[in-house]
Amino acid sequence: METIELKVEMVALHEKKLRKCLSKVKGIEKVEVEASIQKVVVTGYVHRNKILKALRRVGLRAEFWSPQNEILSAYASGSLMINNFSFL
Repeated sequence: METIELKVEMVALHEKKLRKCLSKVKGIEKVEVEASIQKVVVTGYVHRNKILKALRRVGLRAEFWSPQNEILSAYASGSLMINNFSFL
């Protein structure tokens, strides 16, 4: 089983669309959505490119989650901490 983290640009209305889209992809067992940081975690037996392609097909802007996204989301939320030093 594989866990795939994605950054998906969405507003509240897109979460329903996202879940419906991913429910049709075979092999996905669990979908977790953190809308505040635009993060989606998909768990299951499915190729990561297949998930990305399905999301893009329904018009959602998606990319694989990277460490840079973690920093940007922390900065946007006002809680950037590196080595126990707060920058905001």
